[in-house]
Amino acid sequence: MPRYLPLFFLLAVCPLLHAQTFTHQDTLRGAITPERAWWDLTYYHLDIAAHPADSSIDGSNTVFYKVLKPYQIMQIDLQPPLAISKVTQDGQALKFRRDGNAYFISLQKKQKPGQAESIKVSYSGKPKIATNPPWEGGVQWVRDNQGQPFVATSCQGLGSSVWWPCKDHMYDETDSMLISIRVPKPLMDVSNGRLRRVTDNEDGTRTFDWFVDNPINNYGVNMNVADYVSWQETYDGEKGKLDLSYYVLPADLERAKEQFKDVPRMLKAFEYWFGPYPFYEDGYKLVQVPYLGMEHQSSVTYGNGFMNGYRGKDLSGTGWGLKWDFIIIHESGHEWFANNITYKDVADMWVHESFTNYSENLFTEYYYGQQAGADYVIGTRRLIKNESPIVGVYGVNQEGSGDMYYKGGNMLHTIRQIVNDDEKWRQILRGLNETFYHKTVDGSEIEKYISKQAGRDLSKVFDQYLRDIRIPKLEYSLSGKDLKYRWTNVVDGFDMPVKVSLADGKAQFIYPATTWKTMKTNGKVALTIDRNFYVNGMAVDK
Repeated sequence: MPRYLPLFFLLAVCPLLHAQTFTHQDTLRGAITPERAWWDLTYYHLDIAAHPADSSIDGSNTVFYKVLKPYQIMQIDLQPPLAISKVTQDGQALKFRRDGNAYFISLQKKQKPGQAESIKVSYSGKPKIATNPPWEGGVQWVRDNQGQPFVATSCQGLGSSVWWPCKDHMYDETDSMLISIRVPKPLMDVSNGRLRRVTDNEDGTRTFDWFVDNPINNYGVNMNVADYVSWQETYDGEKGKLDLSYYVLPADLERAKEQFKDVPRMLKAFEYWFGPYPFYEDGYKLVQVPYLGMEHQSSVTYGNGFMNGYRGKDLSGTGWGLKWDFIIIHESGHEWFANNITYKDVADMWVHESFTNYSENLFTEYYYGQQAGADYVIGTRRLIKNESPIVGVYGVNQEGSGDMYYKGGNMLHTIRQIVNDDEKWRQILRGLNETFYHKTVDGSEIEKYISKQAGRDLSKVFDQYLRDIRIPKLEYSLSGKDLKYRWTNVVDGFDMPVKVSLADGKAQFIYPATTWKTMKTNGKVALTIDRNFYVNGMAVDK
């Protein structure tokens, strides 16, 4: 998700997150309701016309599904001011009722387990205008510097049902999808997957058919409409030839050709750390949009002004963040963590954002060395707030705090130190993308996988950094030749090892618990905690 700096400082996150009151609509959006649970989504055909002249959309979405158990009511989501006008199955019109953002469709045909079925949902209207995309998303209808329409969608958090009717919950991804967007000439639409065909229509419009061959989450689906120019290249990757395509406004072509050289660099680094790019069948696209950017699958959007850093700034304050384009690196990192491995519930959004924040560190390390990568991730600690937990509330579409970015990245950097084997750590990251390839996951699955592969129970480490707001504190005291130490400011049972240096400067692990431990020294102790661990230290009298 593209929530970097503005989210961290502008997103209102309640310090008493888990004491919040949630509404009926929160449950309809965030829960796997009975009207969702009985059917498995298999395919969408989104077939719509976009009208920049009046900022409206009309068309249909055909929803293909497999029946898991008998049930006759289906939930489809669509947010006002858009409205569903008609639903049919096998040509028969169906009755439906609306409950806020959810439509409940009464199916007449008996739904038999194992059967493949479909419904066609027709709709129209003027979708919510994106007021501060991508943080306050929707559809953006603006003009480029030549006066041509410049249209883009962004909807994570808000939900893809803000512009098209769908099963708007992350647990169930469509296996594949056809996206047909009709726009006025000379405009073109760029969406996810590969362009199958362009059809010239008699009314002066063109229809662009994009086919997505891989599973895709709802918010990853996008529509980008402009008078684009494009160019292509091929990347020799781990799975063979990967097609790269770029779409920008004509006035920005030369700047884009230079700035987008970060794309092959990104692929080289991330395939090393995470394994093959997850969507070779659909290719990779980088598409200019009028907002900052977003991780739309195989159609990553870009609006960082063709400059390095985050809008020209280094979030780490170390200088390393100015060596590369933040949006290209961060948003593309989401192809592995968000689009390949996808959370089932937004409460586990850290699975997307902590790993992708950490990918910035790994990219820096790959090109500039391990010290540079460490400098970068440690430098971002100044932006951690520790006001509310990283993990949100399940079942009500509630994400956790913005600390899922910087604190989450530092948590992973800390776990790497515990593993204490860089190649083993790299194989854990690659193994995640192989084991959970094209899957939706609970955060607990990721936690258990890392613990198992690390050969150490890290559950208390995850509890501390994901579900608690305190920074672990290592208290220590020297009495004669006895060094005493313990963890405070931690969850019950916290037992994370930590690397320290004593007076001789030699680094070694110690294994504190929440009760005092003692080790013998030569009596000349000046304890220094390895900076790569996100902890505090304090000398005390004991």
